[in-house]
Amino acid sequence: MVEGRGLNLIIANTAIITGDGKTIHPKGHVGIGDGKIAAVSLGSDQLPLEGTPILDVGGATSFPGVINSHAHGCTFGPVMPSGSKPFHADDVRYYRNRHLLSGTTTLLNVCGLCLPDDIADPSGAPHPLRIFSTTAHSPSSRAAAFDIDGSGLGPRHLAVSAEEVILQGAVALGEGGGGQTLGGGAQDYAFLPKAIAEVTGVLVHASEAKRLKEVLLGRSLQDLQPSPNDRFVALCDELHLLESASADKVAKAVAASVLKPMRNAFLGLAELAELSERTGLPAILHNALPSAHHILALARAFPSARLIAAHSNHPSFSPEEAVANARLLRECGVKIDVSTLDCISTHWRNSAENLDALIGEKLVDTLSTDFAGGHWDGILEAVHRMVVKGQLSAPQALSLATGNVASIFGAFNDAGRLEIGKRADIVVADGLNLARVRHVIIGGQLVVMDGTIANSAPPTVT
Repeated sequence: MVEGRGLNLIIANTAIITGDGKTIHPKGHVGIGDGKIAAVSLGSDQLPLEGTPILDVGGATSFPGVINSHAHGCTFGPVMPSGSKPFHADDVRYYRNRHLLSGTTTLLNVCGLCLPDDIADPSGAPHPLRIFSTTAHSPSSRAAAFDIDGSGLGPRHLAVSAEEVILQGAVALGEGGGGQTLGGGAQDYAFLPKAIAEVTGVLVHASEAKRLKEVLLGRSLQDLQPSPNDRFVALCDELHLLESASADKVAKAVAASVLKPMRNAFLGLAELAELSERTGLPAILHNALPSAHHILALARAFPSARLIAAHSNHPSFSPEEAVANARLLRECGVKIDVSTLDCISTHWRNSAENLDALIGEKLVDTLSTDFAGGHWDGILEAVHRMVVKGQLSAPQALSLATGNVASIFGAFNDAGRLEIGKRADIVVADGLNLARVRHVIIGGQLVVMDGTIANSAPPTVT
């Protein structure tokens, strides 16, 4: 038993998963004081309960709050590597609430062309979620944004260097590249349908846009002088695109949307890798089939850079390609991130086969959500899936979004573990399904109670 003095709250009758990837205690108490974990008792030992607010969780499981190291749309500034216009403020608040209610306590917004002061809500209303931002304010990254959009970039976003944004509070670099600028999912669901509709009057589905893109340009998007082949013409006809435009016109629209930003986006990856080596900050790079060999080359060219291969389960890979790519990158010291995307329960565009393959081969360092057009599934949903499928134990799976993230990102090292001295960022959930979040504590404050964003009323003193 560890004595607890000056406690503000005690979580009583709880199983404890510590976030170190191996430890689970079947029964204990957690004492919180001054925003930190101040005491822990295990087994039959008890903390002194008299006069302290008690949150008796009746055997539910407590674990460190989720640290989501790759999310989008949670600031009020320009979004995505395309520097697109900010989302509506109500959407930003909704996205923040979704993350909070699913157990995230710390979030890294990787729309790298926004600024740290874009985090604050214009209304002045605070939000309990702890949000950090990144920077991708390098010359080529900005040029790539303007190649495809850039409509959200104002004078203050254009006047600063990445180094200046770091001084303003950015804690990592990235996202280098993205679906918008490197021909990925955001092209499929956002930019390509619009480009095709402009020449044909037909709005195609994201899956149809992806088929058109890959038939014309190849899966690696390496055909830089494409012409409409027979398969492309047949697909255009199947989708009724040829009723108002020629196949050549459709091909030009597809190629222009996908290929125009790619050169600058690749140059931007190199700029961020160099900056990572120079500053020591981690650099989050868009990892997909078209960019994978670029990231590998950068890892070899900048051996001291702290590179993170984002969403390495990207649907552009086959499972075999995802595994081979992750192995090569890991040999060069690159950290492997996987994202839930929409592959756990939503199944809009993505399946879990690449995630399963990477988890099965023990090649994953961190687990995040990414954005998936706003349809991302929760991190704890993925954790539960890994446990139920027998891929990982609960401590192993949870560490991918808690202790591991804290170790990789220096800015989060005050959290990620349920141990004395760390921030009191704690989730209490159903022990049989950790995705069923009941309570969330951030900085010692109970911010979600019984599944609802809480008011300031403390739990009853017993």
